[in-house]
Amino acid sequence: MSDSPRDNPSPEQLVAGLVKLLTVEPGEDNHFTGRPQKGGVGRVFGGQVIAQALQAAQATVGEGKQAHSLHAYFLRGGKEGPPISYAVAADFDGRSFANRRVVASQVEQDGASRPILNLTASFQKPEPGLEHDDYAMPDVPPPEDLRSDMELRREYAEKAGISGAMRETMLRPRPIEMRTTDKLHWMNAEPREPRAHSWFKAAAPLPDDPALHRAVIAYASDFTLLGTSALPHGLSWMRGELTGASLDHALWFHRPARADEWLLYATDAPWSGAGRGFNRGRIFNRAGELVASVAQEGMIRRRNS
Repeated sequence: MSDSPRDNPSPEQLVAGLVKLLTVEPGEDNHFTGRPQKGGVGRVFGGQVIAQALQAAQATVGEGKQAHSLHAYFLRGGKEGPPISYAVAADFDGRSFANRRVVASQVEQDGASRPILNLTASFQKPEPGLEHDDYAMPDVPPPEDLRSDMELRREYAEKAGISGAMRETMLRPRPIEMRTTDKLHWMNAEPREPRAHSWFKAAAPLPDDPALHRAVIAYASDFTLLGTSALPHGLSWMRGELTGASLDHALWFHRPARADEWLLYATDAPWSGAGRGFNRGRIFNRAGELVASVAQEGMIRRRNS
């Protein structure tokens, strides 16, 4: 394998690419354009579309209000390569709250523009209020005691003799570093309870822009989530045993957090059936504070051999 900087970018280069990816270009009448992922193939990562849509919404809200929740529905799978357009509607602007509605669309081969995602986001002017945290942070090893997921991926690829496109996908450098406290589901076929815990952070420091940090957390919140509902069945997308796609995604921001500092993503899946799986996530900072909550339902089907 090549050791050139192009094939092995530094963490700083990877994060700079992520920042560029999540920086939408403004157009006229609250329309924005999202860049495609450099070197991306196949279907667009859902977290990318959510994060770009959030960035478009955030760009239309004046200073003083911060996103506290978003709700998104995936309508079609986007394709890597063509840019994605984001049309933002300013449905409400109040003294304390504001609401934005975003439609993400992509031009297909027949020249028609079709929506791939609908997203609504709510914004609030920060204020003091009644406070409590009812969730305790799970007792898991700290990230410093864990090996990176990429290191485990490399070992698995060598041991399993994986090559070609699958190897490229598995070992593609990523701007988000992850360290999983449990067995990676695609490395073993043992059914287990539908709970998983992963630390994540940007692989290098991010600019001091709270809106960008929220977008990166939204981007990362689509990692590992749908796979939680597959754990009790001992099946994996990586081994070609499942087909799946996100159907919707909801995210609540409870308190400010830096996406370039370790955050713990604790996920569980209380139900699956009828070709769907329901998944929940809680994101904690190192102080054990709950910084965000996530919910997602996705299509999950056993692949016919």
